[in-house]
Amino acid sequence: MTEVDSSSNEVWRPHVTVACVVADGDRYLMVEEEVSGRIAYNQPAGHLDDLESLQQAAVRETREETGWTVALTHLIGVHQWRSKEHGDVVVRFSFAAKPLSHDPQQPLDTGIRRALWLTRGEIAALGERLRSPMVLMSIDDWLAGQRLPLSIVASLMPGGSRP
Repeated sequence: MTEVDSSSNEVWRPHVTVACVVADGDRYLMVEEEVSGRIAYNQPAGHLDDLESLQQAAVRETREETGWTVALTHLIGVHQWRSKEHGDVVVRFSFAAKPLSHDPQQPLDTGIRRALWLTRGEIAALGERLRSPMVLMSIDDWLAGQRLPLSIVASLMPGGSRP
């Protein structure tokens, strides 16, 4: 049964987001961004757009936020969390990806200050400056060997993948 907010007659929906854990040796691709007047750190991540597959969204967000073109290799996991920023539930699909090429001339998304490569220790040391606990969780899941085949996430959207 779908829950309806009786005050607005709107159906409740979580924010569906994607993120990429992009590793280069012991360093991970991160973004430094301005969020609600503070500096936060995150993997390349963002919302799923209409008519877009989860895989397409993950590759697009990584390119838009960092200038890096990546190839997805695995699904790391699906994480759920209530955002302290806006109070809504976020469902995040975290993918592993390998870097293919970088375009330093690529304009970065609004709010993104820069892309940088950090070790897991440097990321953990950011503490409360991480955008969410899902940042470190997805890296730790990847380091623990959690890798699901991309075929587990099927899409019937145009250009999507279906096993």
